[in-house]
Amino acid sequence: MEFNLQKTDGNARAGILKLAHGEVQTPIFMPVGTQASIKALDFNDLLELDTPIILANTYHLYLRPNDITIATLGGLHEFTKFPRNFLTDSGGFQAFSLNNNVEHREDGIVFKSHIDGSRHFFSPQKVLDIQYNLNSDIMMILDDLVGLPASKERIISSINRTTKWAQEAITYHNFKKQITADSNKILTNNIFAIVQGGIDKEFREASARDLTSLGDFDGYAIGGLAVGELNTQMYATLDFTTPLLPKEKPRYLMGVGTPQDIVEAIARGVDMFDCVMPTRNARNGTIFTHSGKFAIKSPRFKLDTQPLDSKCHCYTCSKHSRAYLHHLFRAGEISYFRLASIHNLAYYLSLVRDAREAILKGEFMQFYKNFYAQIENIS
Repeated sequence: MEFNLQKTDGNARAGILKLAHGEVQTPIFMPVGTQASIKALDFNDLLELDTPIILANTYHLYLRPNDITIATLGGLHEFTKFPRNFLTDSGGFQAFSLNNNVEHREDGIVFKSHIDGSRHFFSPQKVLDIQYNLNSDIMMILDDLVGLPASKERIISSINRTTKWAQEAITYHNFKKQITADSNKILTNNIFAIVQGGIDKEFREASARDLTSLGDFDGYAIGGLAVGELNTQMYATLDFTTPLLPKEKPRYLMGVGTPQDIVEAIARGVDMFDCVMPTRNARNGTIFTHSGKFAIKSPRFKLDTQPLDSKCHCYTCSKHSRAYLHHLFRAGEISYFRLASIHNLAYYLSLVRDAREAILKGEFMQFYKNFYAQIENIS
């Protein structure tokens, strides 16, 4: 993997991430494809949106259809026929979200399957083996994610466990790279560490220091945010966390978020984002636009012949009116899910691309001000 930092504007960064399945211009938003599929869309839709990278879920794909099946069928790219990049998470978030079905141990995490109740153990090595089988371009290490608020003792144990697992993961990954090189092959899977520490500066510094001292990671994620803290607390945490990470490596804020969260995080030096929000909210009737968000079910859209967003050039906005999307949603038509999801993802992708263009021009602060001026003026 190669990451070229092209331009900075304040703390905001524009770069190019070179992976095995194509370049990724940053800042970038990664649509979430939990089951190796973006809900309601196919990969032609993703290619039309010029999506360079998507996220898939290690835990869910391990359970169904299972990683060995996917490896047998050629890995995620051959299995799905999506020719661009995949990032796969580690299962740490599932340990958080499925808390009642999880047992944390010093050597890993025991899951109780939400599908059939069977028990499975994820160690740092096991998580990487699953992702090698998936053959994702970026692999996340196993981490111990803590919801907020949390006790000091719980956060300290999270940091210590995450660092221990990171050491085991990078040692194992370097071993895999060596044996692959010995067989005259190249391992194209890249590995990111995950900084924990809640919203406490001291804890974040300790986690970042410990992880960066291990060396060899291809990038660094900021985990453990958007899990119960206030937005202002998240932004303050980013303020003191991003400077702790190597400038020459990509920075990934996991599971975030709203358009405002993304703009604020870009302003603080974050390069990569993922979130289910654009597609999940689309299916629930919320439309994101350059002027803010609205609920398409509102009666005021019944006779509205405007596109969802006059500044958007996606398929949905170029072909259909608010009135039609309002009708489809009210009628429960499946086609609504696809059309709304296309638009919301187009908006998110255009948001990070516009931010990138502004950074390259040295105009990010004007972009930042315009963003808030537009959403504050929505009627």
